[in-house]
Amino acid sequence: MSKKKGLSLEEKRTRMMEIFFDSKDVFQLKDIEKIAPKSKGISPMTVKDVLQSLVDDNMVDCERVGTSNYYWAFPSKAVHARKHKLEELQKQASEAKQRKESLQKAVEKAKIGRQDTVSTRSCADLKFCVLIAHQRSMTNVLCGCVRVCVRVQKERSSMLKELQALREERTQLQAELEKYRECDPEVVEEMRKSNVVAKEAVSRWTDNVFAIKSWTKKKFAFDDGRINKAFGIPEDFDYMD
Repeated sequence: MSKKKGLSLEEKRTRMMEIFFDSKDVFQLKDIEKIAPKSKGISPMTVKDVLQSLVDDNMVDCERVGTSNYYWAFPSKAVHARKHKLEELQKQASEAKQRKESLQKAVEKAKIGRQDTVSTRSCADLKFCVLIAHQRSMTNVLCGCVRVCVRVQKERSSMLKELQALREERTQLQAELEKYRECDPEVVEEMRKSNVVAKEAVSRWTDNVFAIKSWTKKKFAFDDGRINKAFGIPEDFDYMD
C-alpha cells in the first residue's frame, strides 16, 4: 500500500484561505490550530508557519487587540492579489514570447552553418586541375593538385570545428528555449478565467463585510471609522466596478 502524500506548502496555504473565506469570521491562532487539522487536513505542527506566511504575503490580516492576535481575510484583497499575479504572468509570458522568437532565429542561423560547402569546393578545384592537365606537364598538375588537396583539407578541418561549435551553441539555445515554455499562454488564460470567477464573488463577499460592520455597530456602538481601523478596512472600501 502506497504511503499517502502530504500536502505541499501551497496546498496548505490555499486550504487555510478557504477557512477564512468560507466562515467570513475573525480567528485567533488557537482557533485556526483546531480547525485547520480537522477540516483541512493541515498538520498541526505546520499551522502556525503557514498562517504566518499568509500574513507575510499580505493575504491574511493580523491585528493585536490587548494580549491576543486576531486574524481575518477579505476576498476583495485576495482578488487584488490575484489580479496583480495575473498582470505579472502576462508580462512574463510576453517577455518569454519575445525571447523564444529571438532564440528560434538564433537556432535557424546555427542550422545554416551546417551546410557542407567543402565537397562542392573540392570538386570545383579538381575539375580545374583536369583542365590544366591538358596544357601543362603532369608533374606541375600533380603538384598543383597536392597543394589544392592540402588547402581543402585544412579548410575542411576548420569548417568541421566551426560546425561542432555551432551544434553545441544550438543545443544550448534549445535548452534555454525549453525553459521559457513554462510561461505557456494557456496558463495565463486559465488565470484570467479564475480572475473573472473571483470578481463575480467579490460582490457577495462585500455584502458580507457590510453586514458584519452593521452588526458590529449595533452590538458595540462603534462608528465606521473605528471599525475600519480595527479590522484594516480601507476608507474607500466599496463594491468593485
